[in-house]
Amino acid sequence: MNSRPHKQSMSELKLRRLTEHNQRLREDLARPRIRVSEASASLIRYCKTTKDPLVPSVWGPVARSEDPYAAAGSTGKGCCVVQ
Repeated sequence: MNSRPHKQSMSELKLRRLTEHNQRLREDLARPRIRVSEASASLIRYCKTTKDPLVPSVWGPVARSEDPYAAAGSTGKGCCVVQ
């Protein structure tokens, strides 16, 4: 009974797993990062400059022509035409 090949394959498996994990850690380390303060400032700037038609209490009422959520071509007559 030679258990040597089994132990060798287990060690190879462990080595492969560690190598793959090491590679994933290297990829994470290489990912570009920014400081939290920079990300927060960018998010605040975006929220202050981008109007949201779903929040009229902050931005005021939105004209129908500027509202991306208004029905396209709505004239108040309904949406269907029956012939």
